[in-house]
Amino acid sequence: MNKHYRMALAAALLGAASQAQGQLYVCSDGQGHKTYTDKRENAACKLLDLPGAMTEPPRRSAQPVAPAARASLPPASAAGVTGAANFPRVDGFEQRARDLDRRQILQDELRSEERKLAAQRQELNEGQPERQGNERNYAKYQERVAQLKDNLGRTQQNVEALKREIANIR
Repeated sequence: MNKHYRMALAAALLGAASQAQGQLYVCSDGQGHKTYTDKRENAACKLLDLPGAMTEPPRRSAQPVAPAARASLPPASAAGVTGAANFPRVDGFEQRARDLDRRQILQDELRSEERKLAAQRQELNEGQPERQGNERNYAKYQERVAQLKDNLGRTQQNVEALKREIANIR
């Protein structure tokens, strides 16, 4: 196994481990051998700064509901409970806030996909896109057109799925 492959493999494993553990250290011995660990073994160990590693728990986006408002909600019925009795329940106000956030995210994504779809339709030019300079061979041109059509179809499916998902939000 070559050195670059081992380094890439170690980096990938460290990235995955950092998501689960939080902090990772790289320790070197006197011969230059490196060891990766989640515990600082000695002063020669250095903390790794990995992009994307969680250093603190994510913050909640919804505003907490005041106890007085929570008291005015009807008690949860046992008919809708599918898990254990101590399964955490979300009150109606918080669920509505989550649904509104979800709807906004999906609508933003839908607008983005619709812009992408319009650009793809314009590039496809009703099935006859302009040939590029590197497409002297007609087979290359046909391959690009087929790829454009596949991308267009996939984007259309994304738009339809997003519309269905938005329609299913309460």
